[in-house]
Amino acid sequence: DVQLQASGGGLVQPGGSLRLSCAASGFTFDDYAIGWFRQAPGKRLEGVSCITLDRDTNYADFVKGRFTVSSDNAKNTVYLQMNSLRPEDTAVYYCAADRQACTVVADYWGQGTQVTVLQ
Repeated sequence: DVQLQASGGGLVQPGGSLRLSCAASGFTFDDYAIGWFRQAPGKRLEGVSCITLDRDTNYADFVKGRFTVSSDNAKNTVYLQMNSLRPEDTAVYYCAADRQACTVVADYWGQGTQVTVLQ
């Protein structure tokens, strides 16, 4: 079975850091684009970062310079290092895998991990 397990969320002060992990199993890791998405209360799901099929990385403008996505192929795990966190980063963060691109209609989704940045 394909599984994505997101973890690493928590409660943090503004300016703090968290590292999210997304452990993948049941599929060939390198054959998929892996994306991070988030959804804040009352808001739409939005893309945060992506590792493309070519293993390039890209970021939403609102996290550029603060968040870094990386992967450990040996562990089939993708990480999202989040620095300089702001209250507006508060959301449930999801990882997703797709055969073509990082998209909100991705093939597979993790269960989400809550990130709360205090006001």
